[in-house]
Amino acid sequence: MQGNAPTPDGQVADAATGNWVDTYAPTFARPYLRLSRADRPIGTWLLLIPCWWGLALAILSDGQPRWEDLWIALGCAIGAFLMRGAGCTWNDITDREFDGKVERTRSRPIPSGQVSVRQAVFWMVLQCLLALAILLTFNQAAIAMGVLSLLPVTIYPFAKRFTWWPQIFLGLAFNWGALLAWAAHTGTVGWPAIMLYLSGIAWTLFYDTIYAHQDAEDDELIGIKSTARLFGTDTARWLKYFLIGTVSLMGLAIIDAALPVASVLALVVALGGPWAMGWHLAWQLRGLDTEDNAKLLQLFRANRDTGLIPLIFLCVALLL
Repeated sequence: MQGNAPTPDGQVADAATGNWVDTYAPTFARPYLRLSRADRPIGTWLLLIPCWWGLALAILSDGQPRWEDLWIALGCAIGAFLMRGAGCTWNDITDREFDGKVERTRSRPIPSGQVSVRQAVFWMVLQCLLALAILLTFNQAAIAMGVLSLLPVTIYPFAKRFTWWPQIFLGLAFNWGALLAWAAHTGTVGWPAIMLYLSGIAWTLFYDTIYAHQDAEDDELIGIKSTARLFGTDTARWLKYFLIGTVSLMGLAIIDAALPVASVLALVVALGGPWAMGWHLAWQLRGLDTEDNAKLLQLFRANRDTGLIPLIFLCVALLL
């Protein structure tokens, strides 16, 4: 747990060497961008992809693409960057004592002294206000869903203190965009969006259990709970369950959304998305080694591609 001290320029331990924040960002901005995990973009992708799933599925469900959908897609991208940054800042504020005791996280801006708690709070509020400005351009249903999303975001950092399943709370927060983007297009929340949301939660349980194994030893010493610690050597079996849940629930969401209006060909192509996503998750399972942190991080980062696979199939289905 002692690890190495932060690098002289403040680079965070699990950030890729040569990332844009450490290479190109102004020196004064780097601690704040690191606080937002801008140097580790995978989290933004994992927050954004369910938004795009929800939007694509909503368009498939009514067959009525509109020009405003382009703004919904772009607004979700900007909002995902901002809210992921705000959420990570909140997480680091609440976990500052724990982060200083874990090798992988002790180089983060707050425990390493790059940013004070007061400065972090200001930065979090600023990101939230910018995200709110984007949210207010959507319809009332989407605005309501955006406000409600603050509840799981607020609770998540504390979940590891009272449950062995904090990954569920992360899934609740990270996949909320599937509901929000569906509502932004349709003006309501339907069952396909709910099933897609549940599919995303199962996917989050898959990838974040892999991620959490990096800290399992340190977490045990300081009393932090996680599915990685709960499953232990039985992790692979549980990941299979999450894989099945992800694919099955997404398939049901697509059938429910597309069957009334889409052509048979469009439905078949759309269903190819969860099928192909399942194979990518199975590939991750085959490469799983819970004792190899470098491999765990590689597999976790691969989930950007995992999530983009069904999105590509949905977009093709929209053209049919």
